[in-house]
Amino acid sequence: MRIDFEKRIFGLDLMRATAIIMVMCSHTLWIVPEMRGVTRKLFSVFGILGVDVFFVLSGFLIGRILYKMYTSREFTFKDVTYFWIRRWFRTLPNYYLALIINILVAIYIGNQLPDQLWKYGFFLHNFSTQLPWFFPESWSLSVEEFAYILGPLLMYLVLFFRKKASRPRLFLQVTLFILLLFILTKLMYNHEETVRHMRHWTLNVKSIVIYRIDAIYYGVLAAYISIVKPKFWCHTRYFTFGLGILVLIAMNFLVPLKGWFITEYPAFWNVWYFIIKSLAIVCTLPLLSQIKSAPKSIRIPITYISILSYAIYVFHYSIIMQLMKYLIPSEPMEGLDLVIYLLVYVLITFVVSYLVYRLYEKPMTDLRDSSRIKKHFE
Repeated sequence: MRIDFEKRIFGLDLMRATAIIMVMCSHTLWIVPEMRGVTRKLFSVFGILGVDVFFVLSGFLIGRILYKMYTSREFTFKDVTYFWIRRWFRTLPNYYLALIINILVAIYIGNQLPDQLWKYGFFLHNFSTQLPWFFPESWSLSVEEFAYILGPLLMYLVLFFRKKASRPRLFLQVTLFILLLFILTKLMYNHEETVRHMRHWTLNVKSIVIYRIDAIYYGVLAAYISIVKPKFWCHTRYFTFGLGILVLIAMNFLVPLKGWFITEYPAFWNVWYFIIKSLAIVCTLPLLSQIKSAPKSIRIPITYISILSYAIYVFHYSIIMQLMKYLIPSEPMEGLDLVIYLLVYVLITFVVSYLVYRLYEKPMTDLRDSSRIKKHFE
């Protein structure tokens, strides 16, 4: 697999690689449920934090693309459609492949399929109601898909009413409107919902589309700032990075130590936790987005993990880990046997992800640049 390192930004690859490693670490708690102490607390935090890093980074990347499209051309509905087509060639093939394999795995293991399985085909299974147990990591992909649709569509529609308005200003206004809208949905949920427990929060707030789309648009807002205020973006990078890391540490480690649990502080968990965490991740972007390279010994493995991260995400847990747990249960294992089990799991995950990327994901993604697709949007 040849990589054009000159076209990649190492800092963003580092974010993506760190995020997927965090998610994988969090899911190893299924293999080692008796893990205790600081490591368990750390791994529990990693799962939530890793996905939000993906959200903000995704928003930052699509935000820069959208801003350039929105301000440098007519921005017709054909442009909107082309943006969607390019995103769908990147995201849908792996998702539907993983969905089909998850269905086959469930049948093989003997698990009952969800009553409304069809909703997974349209990313509706966690739109506004509790996330089902089946293919649980798919929740974040639903959030991303609806975020991709909503922003460009609103940016296009607003032009009917404000044709002569400044495009950069409209871009910012639409972004802020989306952020405000989904802060309000969380406030409404917090006002109407009886305080429950963290598992309920995980399935009914953290993983629900109508409460989480704003996570991606904090990244879009960061993209706007990076383009419109490049000097500010550059000059504040060390300060904002330090601030972001400090806030993330405080939120994810000091909050549990202080006992700020959902039963006593529901508004914090239902509303402000998401907002503060997303903004803290945004604060790391000015520095990381300007780290272009690194020593080869660091750059090569990090870049490979980053490139494989999407395949790893959709295959590592509900497919690979579930099959391993079914065929060779890890519960009786301890010591060296458990370490070997974990290493085999990681090895299988990376091998499968590499094969999926080389043989399926990349060829499908490359289709968006084919003349057959481009000719419809010229």
